[in-house]
Amino acid sequence: MIHLRGETPESLKDRFPEIDLGVARRVLSRLVSEDRDELDGVRGLSRRAFAALRSRGCTTRLEIVERRASQVDPFVKYLFRSGEGGVFEAVRIPLEKPRFSVCVSSQVGCALGCRFCGTGRLGLLRNLEAWEIVEQVLSVRRESGPRPVTGVVFQGQGEPFQNYDNVVRAAAILRDPSGARIRGDRITISSVGIPPLIERYTDEGHPYRLILSLTSAFDGRRQGLVPLAARYDVASLARAMIRHARAQSGVVHLAYVLMAGINTSEDEAEELSRLFSGVRVRLSLIDVHDPYFSPPSDTERGLFMAALAARGLGFVRRYSGGPDIHAACGMLAGERRGGERILSGLPVE
Repeated sequence: MIHLRGETPESLKDRFPEIDLGVARRVLSRLVSEDRDELDGVRGLSRRAFAALRSRGCTTRLEIVERRASQVDPFVKYLFRSGEGGVFEAVRIPLEKPRFSVCVSSQVGCALGCRFCGTGRLGLLRNLEAWEIVEQVLSVRRESGPRPVTGVVFQGQGEPFQNYDNVVRAAAILRDPSGARIRGDRITISSVGIPPLIERYTDEGHPYRLILSLTSAFDGRRQGLVPLAARYDVASLARAMIRHARAQSGVVHLAYVLMAGINTSEDEAEELSRLFSGVRVRLSLIDVHDPYFSPPSDTERGLFMAALAARGLGFVRRYSGGPDIHAACGMLAGERRGGERILSGLPVE
């Protein structure tokens, strides 16, 4: 069966020659923008096309196994299960304005085994289909109340570029005017870094923000934290990201998970300055949340930020929300402890 929420208007038209592109857009609008299952009354949809969509297509939804609302802030973590097996998570993130973003998973588990990431210790069960990614956003949107969902970040379970085609298709559906209508610059794909796929992503000209989870500017340190770093060195990642920045926004976006005594020294800032000389850099700094590593003290973190600023490297310190429900980056691992279990979809403020 073809899941109809996992198709763009163009791919829907290709799969169902009974419909033209205009009708395909209206079908997607019904299923994603309006978030309805029935296709009755879609303008221009012939009986023959309707029968084809019903016989070869489906509109099943994800099962929400559990919701956990933080008692600290308005973060909510969702645990999903689909008929294909395995559980995976998404997080509703409150933004400064009265709106939400959704952190979505792209895989059930993860194969990369990063040392500071609970998801990495799960191993990989399977890739998520495009519809399963889209449905995570729709599930949160149904329960967001008056606040719209205006952003999506692919930073939940899994390495997005190891599920490249489904991630890119899901992003296209979420961005499409007939889909979720989320602006391209408000969709972020976060990758540990696979240079050939960064190159492909750049060549294809996608409008979504790409952020590299670098964590250290030195190969030796990075290899101790990110096993994939043994295959791709920092220099090759820097070249790929600089090329991408020059083809897109002009800014290299980097994520740094700060760990006490490991990656907060002045030499990290100096090496970053050398690697990305001649291009604007914006680092997203977030404290580690893992039982095997400690976050830096305020003094240690402050000295690192001062070293970055002294070298003209832009940065923002990201708030790590929902600590009591393990909603932080790297902690999405089917953990159900903490927070308040909520039975309905009422938004928690």
